[in-house]
Amino acid sequence: MSDQTIICTRGPRGVATVTLNRPERGNAMNPALIDALGAAMQELGADDSVRVIVLRGAGKHFCAGADVGGRGEGEPRFTLATMLETIEKTPKPTIAVVQGAAAGGGMAVAACCDIVMGTPEAFFTIPEARLGMAPSVTLAGLFVRAIGLRAFRRYGYSGERIVAQEAHRLGLVSEIASTDEMDARLEALIDALLHGAPGAIATLKARVADFAAPPISMLFDPAVRDARHARSPEADEGIAAFKEKRKPSWYL
Repeated sequence: MSDQTIICTRGPRGVATVTLNRPERGNAMNPALIDALGAAMQELGADDSVRVIVLRGAGKHFCAGADVGGRGEGEPRFTLATMLETIEKTPKPTIAVVQGAAAGGGMAVAACCDIVMGTPEAFFTIPEARLGMAPSVTLAGLFVRAIGLRAFRRYGYSGERIVAQEAHRLGLVSEIASTDEMDARLEALIDALLHGAPGAIATLKARVADFAAPPISMLFDPAVRDARHARSPEADEGIAAFKEKRKPSWYL
C-alpha cells in the first residue's frame, strides 16, 4: 500500500510502518494526506497479520500541523477528527517516532498513538491561538489528556514549544533516543510488545479507553467533533501574519 502523501511498508514479525511523505512541506496535513493516513490505519487495524504499527515522518519533521494552503479533490473519506479517531481506536499497538516538529494536528497524531518516542531535537506545539484560533474540542481534549490541564493551559495559550525533555516530563513522550540510537531502541520496544497476545492487547485497549480524562467516547462524539465555527477576523489576521512571516496585529 502506498500513496503520494504516505508510504506504508510491511516488515518482518507483523510490523507495519506508515510514513508521512510530504517532507517539502514538513509533512503538513492536507486533505489528501489525512485521507490516505485514515485509510491506511483503517486497513492495517483490520489486518490480522499486522501486530504493531509505527508512524514516522519523512525528512526533517514528523508533522508540521495543518497545511493552511492545502486543498483536496473530491469528497474525502476522512476528516481530521475521524482520521484521529481511527488511529486512537486501532486495536494494534501504535508507536509514533517524532523528530523535529509535531505541531497542532501533528501533535494530536502523536497523542493518539499508544507510545511516543522522540529524538532530543523533537518538539511539540499547540499553535492555534497564535493564528487567532482555538483548537477544536476534539484536539483540545486530546491535548489535555496527553499533557494534563495545567500544562495545556500554558502551552495552549502561549503556543510555546514543548521541547523533548519537557514532553518526556509531562508524559507525552515515553522515551528519548538520538537519531543514531532510535532504530535499535525502537526494535527493542517492538520486541517487548510482541510478547503480548494480540487479542489480549486489543481487548485491553478497548477496556481502558474511557478511563482517560476526557473520555474518548466524548472526544469523538459526532455532535462534538463535527461542530463548525465560522472563521473569525482574528483567524484571518493570524493566518495572514503566518503567511507573511510577520507578527499579528494583537502582539504588543
